[in-house]
Amino acid sequence: MRTSTVTGRKEIMAITPSAWTGMVSVDDTALYVRDTGGRGRPVVYLNGAYADQTHWRRVVADLGSDYRHITYDERARGKSKRSADYSFEACIRDLDAVLTARGVDRPLVVGWSYGGILAWHWADRNPDRVLGVVTVDAFPIGLTGKAGQERIRKLFRRMRLLFPIAARLGLAARMTADQHAEVNIELNEIAAASVPVLDRMTCPVRFVLATGDSLGTQGGEMDQGRTVLEPLLAGNPNLKVSAKVASNHSKILRNDSPAVAQAVRELASTCGQAARRST
Repeated sequence: MRTSTVTGRKEIMAITPSAWTGMVSVDDTALYVRDTGGRGRPVVYLNGAYADQTHWRRVVADLGSDYRHITYDERARGKSKRSADYSFEACIRDLDAVLTARGVDRPLVVGWSYGGILAWHWADRNPDRVLGVVTVDAFPIGLTGKAGQERIRKLFRRMRLLFPIAARLGLAARMTADQHAEVNIELNEIAAASVPVLDRMTCPVRFVLATGDSLGTQGGEMDQGRTVLEPLLAGNPNLKVSAKVASNHSKILRNDSPAVAQAVRELASTCGQAARRST
């Protein structure tokens, strides 16, 4: 509400959010957030498990000023602070904190890998707060049980000397090898239990799927995981594959960002048509 300098009356005037970069406090930490502002439809981007927000730059550039882009680094990633809690539930709280801090309601949520699974669960809990979800190479399957957990721990212990370098490249967190492993173990368990979440999803969800494997997988495991989506796609009309691309899981945002951007445009158009039909 503002007072018009012309009429002197109280009038409701639209305020265009300004571009903003800064820290958002949540729990015992603070997250580094970028908000491009503008009047475009808000899109919030959720990173891979150990990645920072820089991986979205090609998608953001492709979509341009038609959208309001909100990216952020999760705890101990990128420029965000460390925490005592790196759990999936902490990531749910972080998304809520960022949206509240930036005054965003009913965004499109775009998530890659870990971020895609996070997007499903957040949307499932908040059906009235989300317009739709774009999932970049995430699917409901994971390594579980003692054998799976030990395999994950061994992988991250072998990689431990690479983490400081990888963190500077936006590919690892400022965590120990064991902390990296525990994040991955929890993610695999949550992913494997996510079939009911997708089965009951009421908002539109678009998938962009890679076709190759990624670090730590073997024998076509990633592609086997993608086949788990087939009965869900057949059973829930809100779920659709927007594109299958040639990249592997790790390189999809670098090599196939146009396909991700197009999925966002398609989803925004779908949501716009649904809104017009309801009025």
